[in-house]
Amino acid sequence: MATEGLHENETLASLKSEAESLKGKLEEERAKLHDVELHQVAERVEALGQFVMKTRRTLKGHGNKVLCMDWCKDKRRIVSSSQDGKVIVWGSFTTNKEHAVTMPCTWVMACAYAPSGCAIACGGLDNKCSVYPLTFDKNENMAAKKKSVAMHTNYLSACSFTNSDMQILTASGDGTCALWDVESGQLLQSFHGHGADVLCLDLAPSETGNTFVSGGCDKKAMVWDMRSGQCVQAFETHESDINSVRYYPSGDAFASGSDDATCRLYDLRADREVAIYSKESIIFGASSVDFSLSGRLLFAGYNDYTINVWDVLKGSRVSILFGHENRVSTLRVSPDGTAFCSGSWDHTLRVWA
Repeated sequence: MATEGLHENETLASLKSEAESLKGKLEEERAKLHDVELHQVAERVEALGQFVMKTRRTLKGHGNKVLCMDWCKDKRRIVSSSQDGKVIVWGSFTTNKEHAVTMPCTWVMACAYAPSGCAIACGGLDNKCSVYPLTFDKNENMAAKKKSVAMHTNYLSACSFTNSDMQILTASGDGTCALWDVESGQLLQSFHGHGADVLCLDLAPSETGNTFVSGGCDKKAMVWDMRSGQCVQAFETHESDINSVRYYPSGDAFASGSDDATCRLYDLRADREVAIYSKESIIFGASSVDFSLSGRLLFAGYNDYTINVWDVLKGSRVSILFGHENRVSTLRVSPDGTAFCSGSWDHTLRVWA
């Protein structure tokens, strides 16, 4: 019996109400520290001038919805995965297809480039994360060198290499995140705490960073310590699924994009939400977010086929980018910050600068 451990006058209802009152007290303590809004502080900051961004490259070749993409550290290559089961490595300048892998399943929802640029990882409805080494030998059969690293009990929603090629972090529809050793396929750490599917994760940017943030269908964004497997911070202010999380370049904050049609900024040191990026006219969910290199701009892809560019400090929209002909599913700023790439359900990727 689960109730045997309870004292006489303790019922589940009383414990629940106690938990709620403690939550309320925590919120009050947080509110005490909250003296001023971010956009008020930012009033003294100069407004951003006009900037023109347009599509500089269009990558065509996927036969179905593009679901995920990632940049190589050398800024010259992009890996993308799609609903047709194909994973393609592109030259971002040349738009050439350098490698292609056909996965055994459709809906390849996650792909990632290894830090060295010598391998890619991908997975989806096969519940696995597979790593493929990349070589420039045209005759080599990539599928033969495939390594299955991670196994979940539900679909793989996101994957990311840590600061080396040797470890990979995965998020899954089974409600967990996990850290794996690439060589042996061993599970190094698992992260339990989400109440529903985990949809996204992002690694803290510092070299020594041992934390990552995840978001999911339980509307929660959670910050995890990779060494202990413990959740160290949790934020629950979104009103629907969190589709994307991304750390601020300094690592002191992160942004999230959600089906509630808002993006939000959470400050880790203040332990609270500090900004909401939304407009009355935006009624479609945000599928993907990323920061500019300076952290002043937040790029967000939406399900109404647009990309909105937000001024992070002032909370205002500074630009809206049109081009895709279906919902924008994934978006990443290049490692040097000179461009960003978006992938869409219209089967294409676009590089903007």
